[in-house]
Amino acid sequence: MSEPTLRGRAVETVDAGWFRNTVIVLILLNAVTLGLETYEALLRAWGAYFRLAEMTFVGLFAAELLLKMYARGARFFRDPWNWFDLFVVGVALVPASAGFSVLRLLRILRILRLVSVVPQMRQIVSALFRAVPGMGTVIGLLLIIVYTAAVLGEKLFGATAPEYFGDLGTSLFTLFMVMTTENWPDVAEVVMAAHPAAWVFFVGYLVATTFIILNLVIGVIVTALEQEVNAERWREDQELEQEQHEAVMDRLDALTAQVALLRAQVGEAGAGPDGAGPERTRKPSARGPGEGPSSGALGSP
Repeated sequence: MSEPTLRGRAVETVDAGWFRNTVIVLILLNAVTLGLETYEALLRAWGAYFRLAEMTFVGLFAAELLLKMYARGARFFRDPWNWFDLFVVGVALVPASAGFSVLRLLRILRILRLVSVVPQMRQIVSALFRAVPGMGTVIGLLLIIVYTAAVLGEKLFGATAPEYFGDLGTSLFTLFMVMTTENWPDVAEVVMAAHPAAWVFFVGYLVATTFIILNLVIGVIVTALEQEVNAERWREDQELEQEQHEAVMDRLDALTAQVALLRAQVGEAGAGPDGAGPERTRKPSARGPGEGPSSGALGSP
């Protein structure tokens, strides 16, 4: 069997839907076994089976990556998701010695391979990365507001409510809790017992952070996700348009060849016997065989 045939079959295998679904099932089963290992009683009773399952999953995932590397060739290393898969699977191959025992704990990251295997999840994560620049600006604005409010809260309420605004760190934690709307009425009640007008501070802070800035973060993420979906559709449209363009050009080339052949056939059919030009038929004369030139032109003797 030739090399191109083997590589072609490998490409068909890794691109097949059943192959991707099989990998998803293996990842889910591996997640179940890793979760069961957290129970000490099960680990003591079934420890040998858990180790066998671990070796089996690692071997299957390594075989999957090797097959993808053979099918994709150099293109395999151009995809960042493939590097993530290599890292996650490679961690399990590290010897379980004292110096590397912590790395063995990272094998739980194999569950995150679902993100790289399922296209819809991969699209969402790509949109999140696309939203990082805009989201960073909004989060920076949020941090400025929280920090300013924390300093202001410590100056205003630090003496009367030290458990919430005693220093900058405590004030920052309190305002973070208020921003999540978790038990913020309890904080406001303690402060308002000594400062009745403190509700202005809390309401303004909640409106600025929870209802405006956090919604801006959500808006940036939604916009990035929409751009990612549109970009994927644009790529699909470009591929379809390219296929249609190639089909039209192939058809035009075929028609051009047919026209050239038809011209050649017409030229050969219209050429004379000697090839000098088209054959012409001589028109017979109206005079008799014995008649010479017109006598009127010579005159009578």
